[in-house]
Parts: sequence; C-alpha cells; structure tokens
Amino acid sequence: MTVNFDDETAQRRNGSADGQATPSEALMSDVVEEQELGAVDMVLGLGEPQRVGRFRFFLDGQRWEWSDAVARMHGYEPGQVEPTTELLLQHKHPEDRERVAAVLDHVLKGKPFSSRHRIIDTAGHTRCVVVAGDRMVDDSGALAGTSGFYVDVTDSLHTDITNVLEAVADARAKIEQAKGVLMSAYGISAERAFDLLVWRSQETNMKVRDLAARFLVAVAGKASPDTRTHVDHALLTLE
Repeated sequence: MTVNFDDETAQRRNGSADGQATPSEALMSDVVEEQELGAVDMVLGLGEPQRVGRFRFFLDGQRWEWSDAVARMHGYEPGQVEPTTELLLQHKHPEDRERVAAVLDHVLKGKPFSSRHRIIDTAGHTRCVVVAGDRMVDDSGALAGTSGFYVDVTDSLHTDITNVLEAVADARAKIEQAKGVLMSAYGISAERAFDLLVWRSQETNMKVRDLAARFLVAVAGKASPDTRTHVDHALLTLE
C-alpha cells in the first residue's frame, strides 16, 4: 500500500481545488491560534530540531511510526522500542487522561485534531507537548490512518512561567517602593498607603503596578535639598 503523504502535504500548502481551506489548513490555523504561536515558530522556531517530530498511525495492523525526535521525547533512543497504543497510554499524565483519550480516539478514526497535554518520559520527567494530526490516505484515496507532529514546548513553558514570576516580583517591588514613599510623606501605615494607590489606580484606570511605576518616575529626583539633608542625617546617624 502506498500512502500519499508527500502529495497530501503539497495539497495542504496550495489549498483545495475549489479554493476553500482544506481540513489540514483549518487545523493548523486552530493550533496556531490556540497556542499563540506563528506557523514558522511552531515548527521551526522553537529551537533545536529534536523539539519537533513526526508520527504516523496506520489502520492496517494498528501500527505506529515515530520519528527519532518523538522517541526521544518519550525517553527512548531511536529504534529502542516499537511504539504501540498501549505504550502511548503508559506515558500519559494521569491528570490528562481524558484529553489523551480524546486524542487517541481522533487518531484511530483518522479525524483531524490538535491537543496540548503532558507526557511522562522513561526518566519520570513530565513534558508538555503540542500534538496535531490529520487523516492520511493511500493511493486510491481511502483512509489509511493518521499523520501529524509533536512539538515539545516544555522549555518554552518553563520560560513563560519564569518570565511571569519575574514580572510579578518586579511589580511587587515597585508597589512596595511607592508605598514607602507615601508612608514617609504622609506618616501613614503600609495598609493606608496601598489604599491610596488602589484609589488612584481606579481613578486613572491604570493597574496598580503601572501606577506605582509611573509614580516613582514622577517623584524621582524631585526631592528638595532639605529633604535630602534629612535623609542623609537619618541614614548616617543610625546606630
């Protein structure tokens, strides 16, 4: 049996004969929108080639094929194991059981799909993957199975989390600095200083962190010589 894998790929790129989007084009559009990634970034821009790999599932014999990259994502050396449906289920994350079951159902029925879920490799490490696939046909046009790709987004996910945490820490620092200025200027408590920031954020329709940052910029360098003298004295006479 000959599978028209390459021909189908070319048809996807050029669109269907009637000018309408093919199921694969619609699938890729959905995946890109869902993951907020550009098409090029999704397949090529995530870094090392081992982060992206191909798979095929043949209805005849319920046979799977993994590229070397997909095997490594699961913790195996290329050719070390023969992938099976049972093996895929063994690597699913317990909390993603229903999601993986839905993906496998689409694979077995040759339906287009896209999913973001977690797998656990042979070393026990949890990896976050984007998996997308579409129907695969033979030379007569009959359904032969499913073909698609895996993208390992674990590192990019960790980067996103790190960036968020750093942004939160930076925002918190600015808010604390702004509170300190207000506490010193008005002789009020930290709680009342924060209430002032919240009040102004509501009036200006700005987030508290943005208001705090702009407030600090506004007051920076505006202290009078007398104020700086008092600060110098307080700082240098502390014991």
